[in-house]
Amino acid sequence: IVIDNSPGWSTEHSPADSAQLVTMLPYSIISSSETQNTGEQKTTVKVIQCNSPFLSSADAVGKRTDYYDRNLALFEEELDIRPKVSSLLSRLVNYTSITQGAKEHEEEESADASRQKTPKVSRGGPRSFHNMYTQSFKIWKYYTSTVPIQPFSLHMVKSVWCFIAGGAYFMISRSLGPEFGGAVGLCFYLGTTFASAMYILGAIEIFLKYLVPQAAIFHATDPLRSDSALLNNMRVYGSLCLSLMAVVVFVGVKYVNKLASLFLACVIISIVSIYAGAIKSITHPPDFPICMLGNRTLKLDGFDVCAKTVMSGNITELSQLWNRFCLPGNMSSTHCDDYFLHNNVTEIQGIPGLASGIISDNMWGNYLQKGEILEKAGLQSVDAHSAIEYFVQYVSVDITTSFTLLVGIFFPSATGIMAGSNRSGDLRDAQKSIPVGTILAITTTTIVYLSSVVLFGSCIEGVVLRDKFGDAVKKNLVVGTLSWPSPWVIVIGSFFSTIGAGLQSLTGAPRLLQAIAKDNIIPFLRVFGHGKSNGEPTWALLLTGLIAELGILIASLDMVAPILSMFFLMCYLFVNLACAVQTLLRTPNWRPRFKYYHWALSFLGMSMCLALMFISSWYYAIVAMGIAGMIYKYIEYQGAEKEWGDGIRGLSLSAARYALLRLEAGPPHTKNWRPQLLVLLKLDEDLHVKYPRMLTFASQLKAGKGLTIVGSVIQGNFLDSFGEMQAAEQAIKNMMEIERVKGFCQVVVAAKVREGIVHLIQSCGLGGMKHNTVVMGWPYGWRQSEDPRVWKTFINTVRCTTAAHLALMVPKNVSFYPSNHERFTDGNIDVWWIVHDGGMLMLLPFLLKQHKVWRKCKMRIFTVAQMDDNSIQMKKDLATFLYQLRIEAEVEVVEMHDSDISAYTYERTLMMEQRSQMLRQMRLSSAEKQREAQLVKDRHSLVRMGSLYSDEEEEVDVPLDKVQMTWTREKCEAERKNRSNAPENFRELMSLKPDQSNVRRMHTAVKLNEVIVNKSHDARLVLLNMPGPPRNADGNENYMEFLEVLTEGLERVLLVRGGGREVITIYS
Repeated sequence: IVIDNSPGWSTEHSPADSAQLVTMLPYSIISSSETQNTGEQKTTVKVIQCNSPFLSSADAVGKRTDYYDRNLALFEEELDIRPKVSSLLSRLVNYTSITQGAKEHEEEESADASRQKTPKVSRGGPRSFHNMYTQSFKIWKYYTSTVPIQPFSLHMVKSVWCFIAGGAYFMISRSLGPEFGGAVGLCFYLGTTFASAMYILGAIEIFLKYLVPQAAIFHATDPLRSDSALLNNMRVYGSLCLSLMAVVVFVGVKYVNKLASLFLACVIISIVSIYAGAIKSITHPPDFPICMLGNRTLKLDGFDVCAKTVMSGNITELSQLWNRFCLPGNMSSTHCDDYFLHNNVTEIQGIPGLASGIISDNMWGNYLQKGEILEKAGLQSVDAHSAIEYFVQYVSVDITTSFTLLVGIFFPSATGIMAGSNRSGDLRDAQKSIPVGTILAITTTTIVYLSSVVLFGSCIEGVVLRDKFGDAVKKNLVVGTLSWPSPWVIVIGSFFSTIGAGLQSLTGAPRLLQAIAKDNIIPFLRVFGHGKSNGEPTWALLLTGLIAELGILIASLDMVAPILSMFFLMCYLFVNLACAVQTLLRTPNWRPRFKYYHWALSFLGMSMCLALMFISSWYYAIVAMGIAGMIYKYIEYQGAEKEWGDGIRGLSLSAARYALLRLEAGPPHTKNWRPQLLVLLKLDEDLHVKYPRMLTFASQLKAGKGLTIVGSVIQGNFLDSFGEMQAAEQAIKNMMEIERVKGFCQVVVAAKVREGIVHLIQSCGLGGMKHNTVVMGWPYGWRQSEDPRVWKTFINTVRCTTAAHLALMVPKNVSFYPSNHERFTDGNIDVWWIVHDGGMLMLLPFLLKQHKVWRKCKMRIFTVAQMDDNSIQMKKDLATFLYQLRIEAEVEVVEMHDSDISAYTYERTLMMEQRSQMLRQMRLSSAEKQREAQLVKDRHSLVRMGSLYSDEEEEVDVPLDKVQMTWTREKCEAERKNRSNAPENFRELMSLKPDQSNVRRMHTAVKLNEVIVNKSHDARLVLLNMPGPPRNADGNENYMEFLEVLTEGLERVLLVRGGGREVITIYS
């Protein structure tokens, strides 16, 4: 940039003003020179983007004293990249050209838009379900498209794992981790347990309705309340049956296996008899009449003839049916029900046979509301009024039916496919037996169920199919009437089938619970892992019996069945998910023997299971998911940690890799910037964290968001200190857990602490997930320490963070910082905004106030105005800027008038330099003696023939061995000469005059400290711009003194340095 210093310009502005103008631009000056060209004075300034935190021109440094304020001398070396607030505030309000800011997001997006390709849009259309053959076919469609997918996933998973007990739980926990395995395993256990209750209730219903109806204990006095009596009978007999079955299971699983063969034979005979009866109905359908009044179905109970009148010889008499709708013995129609009078009584066959064509009437669904009367669509009927007291004579619906309800009731009949996997521990070769058996079981049940739907729809009248309790057929079993040779084949077969299914559930459920308990992922279930000496789960069986008793006390199959469906569907869902995840991740250990499979099949099954859960009963689905979610969180926080090489860990690694690669695209936008911390901790001799409140402050600042890396350095050799490093890592991790810091720990071993810190700053993080802020403790006691490495390491770290363009935070007096259990109910967080540093000072209090410790503190922002600044306008501009940032804070502009340097400042500067000189001489003498001893020890070594006082000698931590020194005449004379020079050194120290630049810096520190203490002495926390270290290393010790003076009298101070970029923006 060439700035023309024409006469009009030069009369008002100096070349230094030109340099100041350039500092207003988002660039840094790297050189400036005055040239003479054709009589015109020009100032040529070379500028580059701000990629260096320091000026590199000695000329510019020399001219800086002309325009830098005396009150900001402490910050003068960096004012070109960290300008005064007063010089930038008006531009901050407009927020158009900020010194350190990256391009604003509109420009950034417009620039990126030209580089980005137009994304491809994936379009997909909705899928629709088509009407099936019947509503039963539609329900069967869900079964045939959901359940048959399971064996493929089962086959894949089971052909990989070497199975022990646990079945589905073992598969899911080893594939998706203990949290998912435990949650789904317990839900599946509850489902299997409730299934045993459902099967027992089914057996008792058959027993009381068809086998021994006279065994009922409770009898209904009111016909409208007959259901309650039936449920009470089922509760009593169901509890007895459950007790007997639990005793059989307790005696041993071998007896269950022997009974299973008997039960299987009964089931096969029953199925064959249904097919035989359906074939026989083609030519000889069974006589199975039902009585219809108009198109309404009558209960065939209390009358024997389906007619209004009967012929007794030549006399027409009133039938029993007439007496039900009219006054008994009265032939007058005025005392009869209107509907009964206007409609005819007809008798139709309930099972017209396979050749009747009844299937056309049963083609479509007819869902009814609770209390509606079953009606046949093809019969004539006169719509007449009917009194409410006569509705008990008709067959009505006991519950409101719907497709989703029927799916929930039907689905448990398809859940037996997991019975084999539940008993995987008892099988000789589970990897072979379970998949083959499961596929054969599904194939068999699919054929049987599908053919049964067709046969029932082709042979049986629709009103009979909808008659749940058989009221229209005198409580007879319809399927039994259809079967051949006798209805008792179906009754006995159904009874033993339900008993056998209940025994299988009571056998598998305790073993599933025992497997969960033995894995010790849920502590309070540990007792159920014990059993008899032969491994039988005694305590698990007892708990299973108690839970099954709860299901029996419910007593209603229609209420128990949807619960089972949810738990079983959830189990199927996660079996499919486990298989799909393992296949997609392609982990080395995933080597299935079954090859005829694709991961999309599992995703299809998983999606259909989820859809079926909500289709059948959305509220039961939410309850089931809530139960599984609570178990998951409990295992996550209270359960034992298990490393089973599960797929979720592999999925996390893949997701982390993908996210890291995405972050590599570029640095985060200002809107997304948040401090990603590298916390440098110091350990004591016992490898304990010396200042735990550093971690407390980090947890309060981060609140679990973003990246936190806790690092420390152990001095020594890596080979010798590896164990010490591991112990230090464990100690830091324990402290992080106590202070609730969610992050990572990294400890390095280095020969020098300074080098170790540099390694941490350079190498911590991975890819785009790297730290952008360093949190470092204050070197307490640096004045009293004879070892200069204490403060030299601190200053070197400050320089390294600046060079790496990282932000820096130094909490001073960190021991006084609040713990996570404290609460500030009032008070202020004061921000002293001296120079513009990227907005860190305004962002940090906002983040702290998100934590409960600082939430009720108010935020105050102070800035400094010089003599030539308009403090009133500065306050307005700052308030406007904070309003645009949506930050609530009080604003105050403090005027610092130019004043003469006080005697106190001069004397304090003098004492500082005298102390530095004395310590330098003391260290010089000590280093000379150590060097002499080392030369005597290593007589033939030339390694240490360097300077008398070097950094290398400073860093030697290993104490030198004692050596026997031999005194010569030359050495003795040199010692006398050094002693004779001591008074001369003292006189030189007393006559020392302080450097003027140090005096100005001390003046800045003293004046700022006076103002800060005056305004913020009672603040909960003071945030302050941290001055940069001097470019000349000779002033390092003076720099520490300046920082001490600047922060004197303040309880809690946070020194902050920006990282060279904007970190806050007005855009949301």
